[in-house]
Amino acid sequence: MVGNILGNGSSQNHNNGLEEKLDEFRRLISKTNGDPLRIVCIGAGAWGSVFAALLQDSYGQFRDKVQIRIWRRAGRAIDRSTAEHLFDVINSREDVLRRLIRRCAYLKYVEARLGDRTLYADEILKDGFCLNMIDTPVCPLKVVTNLQEAVWDADIVVNGLPSTETREIFEEISKYWKERISVPVIISLSKGIEAALEPVPHIVTPTKMIHQATGVPMENILYLGGPNIASEIYNKEYANARICGAEKWRKPLAKFLRQPHFIVWDNSDLVTHEVMGGLKNVYAIGAGMVASLTNESATSKSVYFAHCTSEMIFITHLLTEEPEKLAGPLLADTYVTLLKGRNAWYGQMLAKGELSPDMGDSISGKGMIQGVSAVEAFFELLSQSSLNVLHPEEKKHVAPVELCPILKTLYKILISREQSTHAILKALRDENLNDPRERIAIAQSHAFYRPSLLGQQ
Repeated sequence: MVGNILGNGSSQNHNNGLEEKLDEFRRLISKTNGDPLRIVCIGAGAWGSVFAALLQDSYGQFRDKVQIRIWRRAGRAIDRSTAEHLFDVINSREDVLRRLIRRCAYLKYVEARLGDRTLYADEILKDGFCLNMIDTPVCPLKVVTNLQEAVWDADIVVNGLPSTETREIFEEISKYWKERISVPVIISLSKGIEAALEPVPHIVTPTKMIHQATGVPMENILYLGGPNIASEIYNKEYANARICGAEKWRKPLAKFLRQPHFIVWDNSDLVTHEVMGGLKNVYAIGAGMVASLTNESATSKSVYFAHCTSEMIFITHLLTEEPEKLAGPLLADTYVTLLKGRNAWYGQMLAKGELSPDMGDSISGKGMIQGVSAVEAFFELLSQSSLNVLHPEEKKHVAPVELCPILKTLYKILISREQSTHAILKALRDENLNDPRERIAIAQSHAFYRPSLLGQQ
């Protein structure tokens, strides 16, 4: 395409090549002129909202070629304290303040602060405010609260739901797709797993839930993972991500989603990367507990990091034949989640006594803490005797979880509620706890790979 001529006589590619990328992807989807590429994000948590906003920022200007929308349930009211905080955020950002005034939307936030009206989560999302990320305003979004309207003709569906809600919502979506001729492309952002014990113990990931619920071929379902923090990505902090799945879609999507500050790589190993995205949330909760209980002791946090990563490495050897290929993404995603993720925050709040496991894993202002259900799923799976491995010191077969003392402790704190958060320190300080190096050596020197865990033969 011919570049635009600027006032100084220089030229640049039209819209920095965005329209060309959009046109290229439209051709791949077989879109004709006058028929927009329809993208909808299902779920408006922090990552789902930011992902939709990134697409809107990039491609929303081409209204005749693309339609970008986000679905969330209607009726979620915002409490008074959140409304007051939101008002303060608005007035601290001149660009946001001016935008709301131009849209004639500012007055409702004044009224909400005064208690004269109630705001709703879907209402503020239209103005660019995600309930789980109030401090980071994004661009205004086209919000749909009717699920059938949102998905029935969508070309690309982005799953921004927690893993615990994915199956239920996509089973409902499948009812609206019965008459479809074309098959949509689905990108799942969800990080979490389910445990299934029949016919053999295995992991069910969100992409598999979507496949089972809708019948969409796995070739058309992809996973996009970190390391990244949603609010920082929207503020244009440099970030990396991987889109995993079949080559037919992952390579074009990596190019379509890539931005100067958001570099997207592609990988064929969908399920293992997806499982790793759930696993790091498990250990992030414990990291938050350790940080809080030791007053942010760098030494204690590093000891925990050594032990938890050695357990994660051991678990990857159960899941994949080539675990070394996951080391970089797994450790990077774990590190960023430990530094500034909602699961680490949740662990901190538990240790401080400001939250308790009895309050559930859906937290106001944060959304679903997916590490909690993942703790239960991984513990349940790795406790199965059919997966027994030879304990190298005791010279007897044990369930894999017996080589994962941190995971066992998190289960007793969060799920069975047998122990308090202080148990995580007791586990770290147990003189009988193996040197992390030994656990890694055990994993590397024994044939622990269990293909059945990921539903493979």
